[in-house]
Amino acid sequence: QVQLVESGGGSVQPGGSLRLSCAASGFTFSSYSMSWYRQAPGKERELVAAIASVGGRTNYADSVKGRFTISRDNAKNMVTLQMNSLKPEDTAIYHCKAETFGRSHWGQGTQVTVTS
Repeated sequence: QVQLVESGGGSVQPGGSLRLSCAASGFTFSSYSMSWYRQAPGKERELVAAIASVGGRTNYADSVKGRFTISRDNAKNMVTLQMNSLKPEDTAIYHCKAETFGRSHWGQGTQVTVTS
């Protein structure tokens, strides 16, 4: 059974940091590219960051470049998103996604709220 379980969300003040984790099981993690998406109230889901299955190539949304870092540990079947210098506009539900040719899986999401 495929599972993607996100954790690490919460409430933080502007300028603060959070580290999101996504634990994967039920599929060959190393064969999948991994990404983080977010969806704010009333807005469409958007790609935040992605990391390739091999080679570790990453890409980021312009809005988070220089503040967020995505990484993966294939030995632990885990992908993380380090979020620094958080802004109120980063408030959203953050979802983990696993994707390979013609197949994808989503996690349930974790809430991130940035407010003073």
